[in-house]
Amino acid sequence: MSDRQDQVLEVIAKIARQEKTAIKPEHELAADLGIDSPKGLQLLMELEEKLKIEISDEDAARMNTVGDIMKFVNAH
Repeated sequence: MSDRQDQVLEVIAKIARQEKTAIKPEHELAADLGIDSPKGLQLLMELEEKLKIEISDEDAARMNTVGDIMKFVNAH
């Protein structure tokens, strides 16, 4: 796992109030981790700040799973 992927998991774990080791790529943000719209916005802002990337609204709308976020981060 890359350092960036580890940072993504840290942010997701913090927002979802889960152990980082319990979060899997197939987990859905809303259904499995309880990340609703306000938490989703917080997640995006923290990812942008921590990773120094920009996430457009269109890209954010396509991120439904932890794996989706990982793919986006790996590509940017």
